[in-house]
Amino acid sequence: MAPSRLRVSGRHRAGSGVSGRHRALMARKDYVYSRPPPWSKTLPTLHIITPTYSRTVQKADLTRLANTLLHVPNLHWIVVEDSKNRTALVSRFLQETGLKYTHLNVETPSNFKPKGETKSRKIPRGTLQRNLALQWLRETYSVNFSQPGVVYFADDDNTYSLQLFEEMRYTKKVSVWPVAFVAGIRYETPKINALGKVYGFKTKFDPTRPFAIDMAGFAVNLSLILSKPQANFQLQGVKAGYQESSLLKELVTLSELEPKASNCTKVRKDDFLTRGKDKKQS
Repeated sequence: MAPSRLRVSGRHRAGSGVSGRHRALMARKDYVYSRPPPWSKTLPTLHIITPTYSRTVQKADLTRLANTLLHVPNLHWIVVEDSKNRTALVSRFLQETGLKYTHLNVETPSNFKPKGETKSRKIPRGTLQRNLALQWLRETYSVNFSQPGVVYFADDDNTYSLQLFEEMRYTKKVSVWPVAFVAGIRYETPKINALGKVYGFKTKFDPTRPFAIDMAGFAVNLSLILSKPQANFQLQGVKAGYQESSLLKELVTLSELEPKASNCTKVRKDDFLTRGKDKKQS
């Protein structure tokens, strides 16, 4: 997890006569995870939605992401398993992080999953899970919910800069920024005109998409999610790479996007797979 803190009782402080060997044993015994910063009533809450599924590196991926999230104040982690039940592995893991979290699950039906040697999917991985998280937010918070918040989709196999979370925190509608290592290129980014408005996207994969952006390249104000109940990731009839557009077109127009990361000149997030291969566009 994140860097540890050590608890040493008063009678065992330096100079108390306890040998180095015994102090080391005490330190190992009293090891505890770090905890996130204190909750602030003045900061907007970041609702981080992470779909996850069982695999060899699942816990390693979740651990790396949790280590980052532990440094972010006012963060609520919504973890949604692609599973019939919430697994013991993920349940225990979340309990030990010290993060404020919500643990959900919904299994992707077998008829939507790849069969045999084909790797094509009828719906991109994580679609049902992200939609369940959006449903949970709408059922939990009313449209007139007064506490400001922002919704962000963070996959468990990515790495994130801490600055990214602070920049998205004050999103008015939908904020955007560059993303590294997507679709086989170093980075993709929104194109910004002289007025500071988004007018298109620099990307290798189908730049004609309504919103040619990676799942991790935008954040949405919570009030906008609550006020637009029809806005979800479309399950069927959507071409590969158009999931983001299916949600965003229900929320904003291109000109309403809010460029972050120094007017989209800096990369705040790396799209990175644990197995070391470029992540393909969903």
